[in-house]
Amino acid sequence: MPDVVTLSVEQVEALAGNALIRAGAGSEAAASLAKAIASAECDGVASHGLAYLATYCEHLAVGKVLGHAMPRIERPAPGVIVVDAGAGFAHPAIDAGFAELIPAARSVGIAGLAIRNSYNCGVLGYHTEKLAAQGLLALGFTNAPASMAPSGGRRAVLGTNPWSLAAPHGAGDVAIVIDQSASVVAKSEVMKRAQRGEKIPLGWAIAPDGQLTDDPALALKGTMAPAGGYKGVGNALLVEVMAACLTGAFLGIDASPFSGVAGGPPRTGQFFIAIQPSATSGGMFSQRIEALLRAMAQEPDTHIPGQGRRRARERARRVGIIIETALYQKIRTLVG
Repeated sequence: MPDVVTLSVEQVEALAGNALIRAGAGSEAAASLAKAIASAECDGVASHGLAYLATYCEHLAVGKVLGHAMPRIERPAPGVIVVDAGAGFAHPAIDAGFAELIPAARSVGIAGLAIRNSYNCGVLGYHTEKLAAQGLLALGFTNAPASMAPSGGRRAVLGTNPWSLAAPHGAGDVAIVIDQSASVVAKSEVMKRAQRGEKIPLGWAIAPDGQLTDDPALALKGTMAPAGGYKGVGNALLVEVMAACLTGAFLGIDASPFSGVAGGPPRTGQFFIAIQPSATSGGMFSQRIEALLRAMAQEPDTHIPGQGRRRARERARRVGIIIETALYQKIRTLVG
């Protein structure tokens, strides 16, 4: 049997959707999350793709996420949308919120979406890119269960807490997508190495004894290392305020882990800001973005955030998504 299997994007989406429904997810929630899983595989972010599917199914089985939760939407102000995810998946709650956020931002120039009682939203840039494709400048924040100590501390208080920015570029196109964790690396990458029995690079995490470790099992018991020291902790605090305090979601210290079966629903939060660029730039946004991209491209080795994922996406749609045979067989058992 070959070591790898090649699947189409549609096959990945169908496998994920069928597995989620079999595990207890409603059809709409399963479809929304399956699209995100296929997108993660396309973009080369395997830690949030099919590798995470077994965890989603396990969490459905034990009630850490409620498969048939229906998002509840409120409009407390003209430019504010609030969605209670009801301890269900984040993806359908975000989809429901975006349906209100996009026209609100176009109408009033800037609008915010607060989501509470939510769950792991996967790749944050996947969501902000959707807004940018609609011609809106997008900012996104999502908090996570505590796994990082604040500056000078040893106890985990803050999550890896990513934030994302996505900027539009013409009709339906996206110029830049930044998706940045407050830690050196997302915790899901450590989990992936642990599942494979692989070591992690020194500098990713700190063991319970306070020393750097290359053992992912010790890393998961310890704390994640902040990116850039104090700067990473500042980013984590920023996201905690935006995604938990501002939404009324659980703080990272009160949220159950995104891995394993301990605890009930994590009830974390997301916050998105959508801005109509023409309302603030005097019609100069597209011109300025073009100039910025040209200036960056003059350096031969410049990395423009989001371009790597775009290239991976184009390749995946051309030649398919390659996954390990062992993972494929595991997914097949989830589908039944």
